[in-house]
Amino acid sequence: MSAAGGRFGERLRGWRARRGLSQLALAGAAGTTQRHLSFLESGRAAPSRAMVLRLAQALDVPLRQQNALLLAAGLAPAWPERSLDAPALAGVERALGFMLAQQEPYPAVVVDRRWTLLRANAAAARLTSFLLGPAPPAAAPAAPPNLAELLLSPQGLRPALANWTEVAAYFLRGVAADALADGSDETAALHARLLALPDVPALAQAQPIDEAPSPVLAMHFRKGGTALRLFTTIATLGTPQDVTLQELRVECFFPADAETASLLRAWAARDDQAGN
Repeated sequence: MSAAGGRFGERLRGWRARRGLSQLALAGAAGTTQRHLSFLESGRAAPSRAMVLRLAQALDVPLRQQNALLLAAGLAPAWPERSLDAPALAGVERALGFMLAQQEPYPAVVVDRRWTLLRANAAAARLTSFLLGPAPPAAAPAAPPNLAELLLSPQGLRPALANWTEVAAYFLRGVAADALADGSDETAALHARLLALPDVPALAQAQPIDEAPSPVLAMHFRKGGTALRLFTTIATLGTPQDVTLQELRVECFFPADAETASLLRAWAARDDQAGN
């Protein structure tokens, strides 16, 4: 058994177990034989580049982890990972800017797989400033905030979120599902950091439903005498061939009632008047 073959076989077994597939089922989906798959998992055979990619696609492995499988097999990565502001991604950057602008006067943000904030529209900045106060001037550029930690932390949005328990429990389950789906150490580490925050471990327990749930779980923000109710939608790129792009999410916030819609429009109008 080669070292590379052993590392690849171990990773392949892990993904097969994560997806709940037998060797026979995976072999059929990837167009190979159970015997050959057994040899690959045990390290008795080395996979070709095409076979690694066929197995990864059959297992619905994210692009980042497809690269990790290739490296484990001693092969070069297949999928690039560019910065969002790289020239090759200029078309996507323009599309993201268009989506953020079109969402005004309602908030919208672009985040990566681990909820690191990458882009935000003016409405998102207005909402954050209202809930958390204006950001203090920094001597050096600060690291982008992590929206998952911001939502669950007592130093973040928790004091302003009236239904924090329900929203945070739902969000925590989503991060746990992400960690299981993408198999990355980074997402698992984020989940562990969230569980280390005060009162968060209890959220992992099932929450009883006392009444019929509403169609969507809205976030009920309240600060002073002002209340806002928002729900969100999340969009992803449909055909990414870049690690960065596959991990992008565009989250758009919409008012859950007329009062919230009116307030968000009023904030935007005030800023427009101040800018004229």
